[in-house]
Amino acid sequence: FSATLLSLLLCASLANAAEKPLIVASDATWPPIEMLDENKNVVGYSIDYLKAVAKEAGLNVEFRNTAWDGIFAALESRQADIIASSVTITDKRKKAMLFTDPYYELHQAVVLPLGKEIKDLEELAGKRVGGQIGTTAMVQTIPASKIKMIVKTYDEVGLAFEDLAKGNLDAVMCDDPVAKYYANTKDEYRDKFHIGLVTGDPEFYGFALRKNDKELAQKLNAGIKAVQEKGIEKQILEKWFGTN
Repeated sequence: FSATLLSLLLCASLANAAEKPLIVASDATWPPIEMLDENKNVVGYSIDYLKAVAKEAGLNVEFRNTAWDGIFAALESRQADIIASSVTITDKRKKAMLFTDPYYELHQAVVLPLGKEIKDLEELAGKRVGGQIGTTAMVQTIPASKIKMIVKTYDEVGLAFEDLAKGNLDAVMCDDPVAKYYANTKDEYRDKFHIGLVTGDPEFYGFALRKNDKELAQKLNAGIKAVQEKGIEKQILEKWFGTN
């Protein structure tokens, strides 16, 4: 009897371990991709997408709001298992972490005050341009342009838009879905900003994992494929971005 009871307890323990959720880190300051709702829950396009992927892959996930400046350290130190936080897939990042297949295509956008126009990035020379620290706009697009802008970085992109509204910046550069949210959707800015320029070079979001988590990447990629083939991706796109 004791041996049978011990065996049952061991099986139950293993079952509970198998059901332990994967911790997903997300910086909920990048609407409408990742944001907080009125109850401080992490919501957004990436969140719904990964929930759907996890369901298709038979995985259990739990989301935690994690500041951008510590999000990659959280993955490396095993405080998180997945990053779902609008992480653009770049060659530099692929050296440090493993990415799933892409789940969203984006471009960099420049948000300007109403009445201001530009035809290309060169017109931002000498202008005060803000953006969130560590994002591809700040560490890749602007430096690669070699245009001498007066760059100001912020811990959250919302703070950059606050400064743009106050006249402390001439422009904000960020991912185009975020730019559209602040320029077209957010009530306090809808009549103050517009998108002045969208870059032509595409970028892609992926879910970030530790380098050795290849089996998890395979499961997530299978889930991404299922979400795309079953039309679930289209439903999530319509929920967060509307129909074109």
